[in-house]
Amino acid sequence: MTIPATRPVHTMDRLLLGDNQFFGINHMSEERARAQALRFRDTESIVDVIEVALQEGVRTLMCTTHERIAEVCDRIRDDPARYPGFRAYPCMPYAHKYANAVTENGMLGAMRSFLPDDGALDALLKGGRSLLRKDVEGLIPPLIDAEMKIFHGLRTPVIFLQNVVVDLLLGLGFDEAFAAFDRHVRERYGAEPGFITMNLPMLLDRLDTVGLENPVVCANINAMGFRMSGGVEAYERVLAERPFRPVAMSVFASGAIAPVPALEWIHEHARVESIVFGASSRSSIASTVAIARDLWGSIAAPDVVQQPQ
Repeated sequence: MTIPATRPVHTMDRLLLGDNQFFGINHMSEERARAQALRFRDTESIVDVIEVALQEGVRTLMCTTHERIAEVCDRIRDDPARYPGFRAYPCMPYAHKYANAVTENGMLGAMRSFLPDDGALDALLKGGRSLLRKDVEGLIPPLIDAEMKIFHGLRTPVIFLQNVVVDLLLGLGFDEAFAAFDRHVRERYGAEPGFITMNLPMLLDRLDTVGLENPVVCANINAMGFRMSGGVEAYERVLAERPFRPVAMSVFASGAIAPVPALEWIHEHARVESIVFGASSRSSIASTVAIARDLWGSIAAPDVVQQPQ
């Protein structure tokens, strides 16, 4: 499938607030992860940080489909005037949710619980036949729709496929699944599809094979090569040479790189459109925003631009 060269495209802000810190995820320090999990054990504490981010000009939450995010979405829907300009970038699936459901209910029970209510059994059977044919297209749309239910009524201009699935599909060679995800996200939600990966060079090659032009791709990009499969030089090469829309995560290498040199390196070495960062205090968010504005001039972008032919 080839996407037309000219189409409305959502332009992403320079800074996106991630949600790892809310759920006790830190790839460098277990102690810090535990402290974060304790601090954010209630939804109110998460909403407080989102409000601070909005006040500092960070309008987008790039988030998993964790059940706590569903509670956050409820809060924002209940009082939209309090969250002006807010948009979410869902990242699906939330793997632990599926693993827990399979443990508790078995494979079929888990599938029934996540598929949409309307025609759930038919969707399940269709998906089962598709999997047997090594064709996941039949299963992708209902699972996307199930994950997206928590975001109804909110702006979700970019929808990401999580690296746990992206990199599994890369290993299995199910490249057509990327095109199926792309197609459903565009047609059903009018959104930009995005892909998160731990192997940026390989994913770009595979997206080329199914005709996905200028894709939104999120990957670890940082000065020390932290969790960058293939190393810094390989990533610098694709960032310089390949047509795609890079979103950088782990730019601070889970705290191993100080904010100023980390963002200066991104500015000098990586042609990125957006940066995902985790922060849990006003001072941290404000500091990151100030550094980004010094380097790039602005952290906001217009909502839609037209791609050149």
